[in-house]
Amino acid sequence: MQSTPNANRLQIGLFGARNLGKSSLLNAIAKENVSTVSNVPGTTTDPVKKAMELPNIGAVLFLDTAGFDDEGILGDLRVEKTTETTKSADISIIFFDDESFEDAIKFLPNLKNTKKIAVINKIDELEDNGKSLAKKIKEKTKLKPVLVSAKTGEGISKLLDEILRVMPEDFETPSITGNLVKENDAVLLVMPQDKAAPKGRLILPQVQTIREILDKGAIPVCSTVENMEATLKKLADPPNLIITDSQAFKKVMKLKPKNTPITSFSILFGNHKGDIEYFTNSAKKMLELKRNAKILIAEACSHRPLEEDIGQVKIPNLLRKKLGDEIEVEFKSGRDFPADLNGYDLIIHCGSCMFNRRYVLSRVEAAKAANIPMTNYGVAIAALLGILDNVIIPQRAC
Repeated sequence: MQSTPNANRLQIGLFGARNLGKSSLLNAIAKENVSTVSNVPGTTTDPVKKAMELPNIGAVLFLDTAGFDDEGILGDLRVEKTTETTKSADISIIFFDDESFEDAIKFLPNLKNTKKIAVINKIDELEDNGKSLAKKIKEKTKLKPVLVSAKTGEGISKLLDEILRVMPEDFETPSITGNLVKENDAVLLVMPQDKAAPKGRLILPQVQTIREILDKGAIPVCSTVENMEATLKKLADPPNLIITDSQAFKKVMKLKPKNTPITSFSILFGNHKGDIEYFTNSAKKMLELKRNAKILIAEACSHRPLEEDIGQVKIPNLLRKKLGDEIEVEFKSGRDFPADLNGYDLIIHCGSCMFNRRYVLSRVEAAKAANIPMTNYGVAIAALLGILDNVIIPQRAC
């Protein structure tokens, strides 16, 4: 609760060919050895993440990637991960030199949805300090490169100024509770502590929601399903809102005061990280799927499934109960998400607390492009239980 989660940080990707000093520049910015550096091309393999605070910018996460010109079987896999990382980057710093100039130009379309900064590193080794290359880059890309030297530190302050200048105006992630909570509201959070709950701590969506309620000047009250009734009796007035774990919808619905609206953590995060309108419309289409539908269930984090697992056990059971046993369910976790979505009839995604909003929206856009309905856990569960119309949906985030 004392540090900003990576998913809520401004994410800055470093992209370029091998041996252009991406890792050296990151180390120079961080003033510590974050990434291993050497003169051997391809030293960086998997993306390296470094969280830090930048003056006047705040909490950021740098993503140092493998060169997009890597070769061989392993090199191809590294390039795939580099390309995948572009989907998370709010700002992309792309490195140029004369030798890999055309490769960088070819890579630029991957950065179409991010703010771009062109960089020429190692200017201390160039005869004209990179000025002729800078002119060439500007003519070809319309980007005015920042000239830096990771070795001497020259130009790094200018690069930080440029990061601040291009910082997306819409970077601030939408509120979790949106228009549903205002100052002095009493909010009851119902949080089952079953086998899936981590021992001795709350899960990230619960922590973040509680913190936001406090920041809004509202009053969070927490309970489990088992002591919800007793908790309500302790309150002088009914709560203004109930937020529950989606798995407890049916039990909480029976216990809640008649006029108190109800939603779930997953539904809130569907708006916080994704496209709640698309998720809601897609959930309604889910109820009309054919009995042999193929459904993809995607989770942001990887974990060993338990007997009470919501993604791999409970939601499939609800789907089969509603649509029949002939449906085909496929699971993907982490960043293992199909590049080709053709063949799927529906995608059901988790709340995505481990992903940043830009990355989740890239998956939504991929689903829309393939004309495939996509919803999330909370919205899907509400629809499958037949209570979607009784659950309050936050106002769509811009």
